[in-house]
Amino acid sequence: MTISPDNDNTEDAMVFIIIGKAYERDGDEEGIDIHVMLRAPDDDSAVREALNALAEEGFLEADLDQIGTLSGAPEDEPHASAYQGALEGEVAIIRFA
Repeated sequence: MTISPDNDNTEDAMVFIIIGKAYERDGDEEGIDIHVMLRAPDDDSAVREALNALAEEGFLEADLDQIGTLSGAPEDEPHASAYQGALEGEVAIIRFA
């Protein structure tokens, strides 16, 4: 028998993609283009988890421009691997340098 907590929303969680720029240094004007992929129950939770993950990776600031959900797995890398990681509970940060 499996018992799950009442507030367990993993079955309702969606895979989000968040697009923006992240900054590693104060005064960094250009920043790094990023895509963040993760699983979350709603967009507020997705944004909060994305910002926490970016902070853990050493980013000081982020401008998140777009958020959306993915209805299926992307075919091209690195998004395909990031999507799989998101399904497994990871927060995937794709950097475009």
